[in-house]
This record gives sequence, structure tokens and C-alpha cells, in this order.
Amino acid sequence: MPQSLPPALKWLWWVAEESTGDTYCLFFQSSLRGVLCLGGVEPWMPEPEPSPRAQYDLLGVKAALLLAVIQDRPGAQHDVKALGDLCRSLGFEITLRMDPTAQGFQAELAQFRERLDTCRGPVSCALVALMAHGGPQGQLLGADGQEVQPEALVQELSHCRALRGRPKIFLLQACRGGNRDAGVGPVALPWYWRWLRTPPAIPTQADVLQIHTDAQDCVAYRDEKGSDLVQTLVEVLRANPRGDLLELLTEVNRRVCELDVLGPDCNELRKACLEIRSSLRRRLCLQA
Repeated sequence: MPQSLPPALKWLWWVAEESTGDTYCLFFQSSLRGVLCLGGVEPWMPEPEPSPRAQYDLLGVKAALLLAVIQDRPGAQHDVKALGDLCRSLGFEITLRMDPTAQGFQAELAQFRERLDTCRGPVSCALVALMAHGGPQGQLLGADGQEVQPEALVQELSHCRALRGRPKIFLLQACRGGNRDAGVGPVALPWYWRWLRTPPAIPTQADVLQIHTDAQDCVAYRDEKGSDLVQTLVEVLRANPRGDLLELLTEVNRRVCELDVLGPDCNELRKACLEIRSSLRRRLCLQA
């Protein structure tokens, strides 16, 4: 990522990353707030009846793991309830763990992976929500105050046999640093594209969708009613559960970016912005 880009407005950046072996995977990071069309063309619209290869098949088991540190995080319990209710309405089988330690985060992900690998029927999708305080470098802090790296948790599930070629969604609600974004006026940013021809094999890092509550190095805001990310996400998905998830997340980001936030330790209004990191290969609709 070019250093000249503001940290809270990375808009669209394509990143090619090498995974294990000889397979490659294309990621993109986005904090777009609306439809972007390069040139005088109509906005992209999905086909009325997309082919089976164009959309993930979610007819199998959909499993969700919610790991939330509640202690010393006022309003977090409302996020847990709202997200749990949403997952149930979308047909997910839910496992909820409150106040896990740093080691508990890792242990719960390992057990979740084992349960999916031993599931009798096909598994079509997994959602993992990680809600906790965050460290200065984006670490998650367990209930014991110890650190755990989110990427280690993502990698744990990326090697799940039952989820090979299946979407894996990670929702992270935690601070990623101490910067507070006061917001800026419109600026003209350069755009970059990088195309990469990938081999037919599916990389272990493919089919992963990460949603961060804010940009790298920034504070995540939450009050006694919950966090803007989770509450807005639930509102948007409930209104259109059959929509393409990436398009819905762009709408979530638009609404979050329009909010003025007054943090508990700051008397000035601040801004928040989602950061979406995706290696999905197909459209993902959480409800058929």
C-alpha cells in the first residue's frame, strides 16, 4: 500500500499474495462507500440467475463462532445479542463463548475447526466474530489482557478441510491502534490495478472475507448501545439478507462513514471507516 494514502481511506487496493506451495491468491482491501464504475458504463448488476460457479452454494451447514470479551467493554453485550440473533435468522448454527483469554481464542478456533472437519454433512460457510479490546499493532486482547494475533486465528480456519473452497467470514470488532480520525474533505486519489494469472489449484488463503471495525492504526468506537459496525451490519443484512455480501458491506461502510462519533476519552467528534479484505472467488449471499 503506498504510504501517501490516508490510513482511513485506502479505498480500493488489489494485493497479490503467495500462499503455501505454488498457488497464488488475489486479495483486495476496500473502504469504498458506494458503487465505483471506471468509465462511462452502467453500474455492475448480477445476472438474474447466476450460474452455479458464479455464486457460493450455501445449502450445507452454516456455522458461526462468536468470541466476545465483555468485561470492561460497555455495550458489547448488545453487539453479541444483535449478531447472534442475525446469525440465527440466517440459518447459522451458533457457538458463543464469552470472555475468552488469549489462549482461549486460539483454543476455541482449533475446536471449531475440528468440529467442522468431523461434521457428517457438507459444510458450506463459516462465520467467526472476534470482539475484544485491541492492541497498538492490531492484536486482540483476551480477557486476561494477553495478546493474540488475528492472522493466526484466520490461518487456523483457512486450513480446515471441510471449508476448502468454501467462504470463511471474519468479523473483527476491536481497536487497531490509537489514532482518532477527525475526517478530511474530498481528495483525489490515484488508482492502481494489478492482474495476476493464477493456477487452477485453490490457495489455502482463498475464500476468506475479513471485516475490520476500522482502518489499521485507528480506534474502534463503542458505547453502551454497542458498536456502530455491528449494529449497522445487522440493520443492513436484515433489510436485504439475499443480497451480495460485498455490496452490502459497502453500504454498511457508507452509513458508518456518515456517522459522527464522540469517543469516551475525547470531546471532539471523530469518524470511523470499515476496512474490508477479501479473497472471495464468487458472489456470497447468506440467504438463498
